Amino acid sequence: MKKLPVRDRLINTASELFYQKGYNRTGINEILEKAGVAKASMYQHFRSKEEMCVEYLRHMDQQLMKDLSTKVESVPEGPDRVMAVIDFVHEFFFQKNFRGCWSLNTIAEMPHDDLLVNTEIQNQKKRFKAWLQKLVADNLKANRPEEVANHLYLLYEVALMESHLFRAEWPILTAKGMFEKIIKENS
Repeated sequence: MKKLPVRDRLINTASELFYQKGYNRTGINEILEKAGVAKASMYQHFRSKEEMCVEYLRHMDQQLMKDLSTKVESVPEGPDRVMAVIDFVHEFFFQKNFRGCWSLNTIAEMPHDDLLVNTEIQNQKKRFKAWLQKLVADNLKANRPEEVANHLYLLYEVALMESHLFRAEWPILTAKGMFEKIIKENS
């Protein structure tokens, strides 16, 4: 990792630690030590841990959208392409060190008035909902694609968080059944 630029090392290390341990349980010194970066170098890129957190959220969101898009686009157009969204969550659950949704985990640790982090998370969720709405509009015959996308969005989020909470796949399997029903009703 030492070959990566300092900023990238910090983001990669913070991303790993924030996701595995949580924002509040991860200290700046731990990030610096694991990344092999001096504090002075960190401050050339980030003014605060909070700014580093925003970059972590962006990093994770970019990776999610890349991986999710790859999964969805590997499926033929139509209802199965929409179903691929919850299939993605099911596959994610079985990855090593699964801890649910990083942004919802993070927001739970932040003060309500932390606008920098809260705004970033809200913007990411809005973009995801818009992406999901386009997916529904392009692949289903839904009269109200926004409403269908909202239902699928909530199922997606609940499947992620509840499977993490219970450390079990039943929330995802339940969400899959509901996804199937909604998709069938709108195909």
